[in-house]
Amino acid sequence: MSDNGVNNSRRRFLVAATSVVGAAGAVGVATPFIKSWNPSAKAKAAGAPVKVNLSKLEPGQQIVVEWRGKPVFVVRRTQAMLENIRSLDDKLRDPKSEKSEQPAYAANEYRSVKDEYLILVGLCTHLGCSPKYMPEVKPMEFDPEWKGGYHCPCHGSKFDLAGRVFKGVPAPTNLEVPPYIFESDTVIIVGQDEENA
Repeated sequence: MSDNGVNNSRRRFLVAATSVVGAAGAVGVATPFIKSWNPSAKAKAAGAPVKVNLSKLEPGQQIVVEWRGKPVFVVRRTQAMLENIRSLDDKLRDPKSEKSEQPAYAANEYRSVKDEYLILVGLCTHLGCSPKYMPEVKPMEFDPEWKGGYHCPCHGSKFDLAGRVFKGVPAPTNLEVPPYIFESDTVIIVGQDEENA
């Protein structure tokens, strides 16, 4: 003990202990605050943007992500798939996508920002069933000249690999293209577009 009756080692212990407890309290308060910056499940369901990493998506493959409680199809198309799209215009109800829902930047031949990637809301425009991805080019029971695309098993609607609807099926319009942007060459953000970026 020092001359003035103060125990320095006890003082250092108390200062250190108080600092540790204070730091733990600060972390405890900050953690929920930082977590509140992330969109909640309710916000995601209401339409919060969703990031999708495309780096492992092989040509010809499809992945499905959820946005606003809906399935979103993301396909990496091959060159052969893109060539087949060009050959189908005369069989389609809305080949130029004039009556269909898509952002202005996807109102083109391939209905996409980058030809290679197709992004669609995966709900049939007839009654909201989820069409099956059938990329194979081969005769199918429902179409002997099938060149790949989507087939809705519920009522027989067919869509090509740009999500464009065929003539003579129940679906009235092409599959919807949601708003999206490329954050980088391998990451897209579904639910956000250039105007809202």
